[in-house]
Amino acid sequence: MNRKKQRNQILLLSYEKTFHDDPVPEIINLACEARDMETDEFINSSVNGIFDHLSVIDEKINENLIGWKINRVSRVSLSILRIAVYEMLFCEDIPVSVSINEAVELAKEYCGDEDPSYINGVLGSISKSINQNG
Repeated sequence: MNRKKQRNQILLLSYEKTFHDDPVPEIINLACEARDMETDEFINSSVNGIFDHLSVIDEKINENLIGWKINRVSRVSLSILRIAVYEMLFCEDIPVSVSINEAVELAKEYCGDEDPSYINGVLGSISKSINQNG
C-alpha cells in the first residue's frame, strides 16, 4: 500500500476516534471488520502515535491557529492537521514539506474549498516554529 492510501486510512481512523472514546486498537479492529480495511505497521503506529501524543499535537495546532480555537475546526480538518503535525514532530524520516503537501492534498479531497489553504497556512506556521525551536 502506498503512502497516499496509508494516509487516507489514517485519516479515516483518526476521524472515527474523534467520535469514540474506545482505545485506538479497538477502533482499528472494528474498522477492519466493518469495512474489510487493511492496515499495516505505518498506519497502526501513526494512529497510535497521534493519540499517544495528542495533547502535544493539539497544543501545537492551537498555538498556530489564526483567528480560531481548536474546538471550532471541523473534525476532518482537525484530523488532517493532527496527522501532519504528528509526522512533523515525531517522524524524522518524513520531510516536513511532504507532510504539509500530503495534508493539503487530503484537505482538497475531503474538505471545503477554503480548508486546503487554511491547513497549509497553519502547517507552514508550525513548520517555522519547529525550525526556530529545534
